[in-house]
Amino acid sequence: MPTDTTPAVLVTRITPGAMDVPGARVVIGPEQGFDSPEALRAFVAEHKPAALVTMYYDRVDAALLDAAGAQLRGVVNFAVGHENIDRAECAKRGVAVCTTPDAVTEGTADLAFMLMLAAARRLPAADRYARSDEYPARGRLGMHEFLGVHLTGQTLLIVGAGRIGYGVAARALGWGMRILYVARSRHLEFEFAPLGGRRVGLDEGLREADFVSVHTPLTPETRHLINAERLRLMKPTAVLVNTARGPVVDEAALAEAVASGRLFGAGLDVYEFEPRPIEAARGNLNIVMTPHIGSASRVHRELMTAMVSANCRAILAGAVPPSLLAPSR
Repeated sequence: MPTDTTPAVLVTRITPGAMDVPGARVVIGPEQGFDSPEALRAFVAEHKPAALVTMYYDRVDAALLDAAGAQLRGVVNFAVGHENIDRAECAKRGVAVCTTPDAVTEGTADLAFMLMLAAARRLPAADRYARSDEYPARGRLGMHEFLGVHLTGQTLLIVGAGRIGYGVAARALGWGMRILYVARSRHLEFEFAPLGGRRVGLDEGLREADFVSVHTPLTPETRHLINAERLRLMKPTAVLVNTARGPVVDEAALAEAVASGRLFGAGLDVYEFEPRPIEAARGNLNIVMTPHIGSASRVHRELMTAMVSANCRAILAGAVPPSLLAPSR
């Protein structure tokens, strides 16, 4: 039976699959998460965790660490990213920071490619029309209607040459697509077989690409990396997909580019002001939208829970967690 001395593992929101941390008191936050930083701090202060499992939108800053208390040994983010965590503040306090790398790769790559196909073939508009009374009333479509753009043999630009970007590029091989990639350094795995890709500068790649898939992390340098000026470089038949972080793309500029016909379409799983996509994007059926579900297949989300559990077990045992990030200064 847990006692007052049993170390607590706090999870800020319910996760798929059971947390497996023997000897710990696992406390799960509310199903809808916390609606304010103050509510999250109160939850953490009440339970004084030894390990804290956070979502990608939970801000882990000095105030939250103060609320947690000196017994906190580690923060485990239920995500591959960690921009919500003040890693320097954690390092100063000796708090380990972990993520769930690899677990999100395949699911997010699947979703990115799905968004490419859906935007190219105008799936939202077609789906809405097929469900409408107009379809049976009007009859069969003409051969000139609901025309999209094709993928076969087209050029795909990957912005951010990490695991997910590689996964999207690998999926594109089935369509015979030509691969370009943008990265701060050379990535030979993108250039060797089977991808046979070519590294380019961002502006050059945007001019050449028929499809652009964004996979760069959010940093001060990548905020609005894809802005109005860069969107003007793209072909009017091109499609842009973002499954990385919303603010990497200027959402208002993207919506305007699609609405004006300067860009054929877009696919978004993340938003600049999440969870509130801008109205101009919501009202445009040439912008395919999903609610940040890149890794949301059961097998991958349950794998994330297993990885989080393994990190928590190591933190409580005083061992090196398997997904430990290097301390940030």
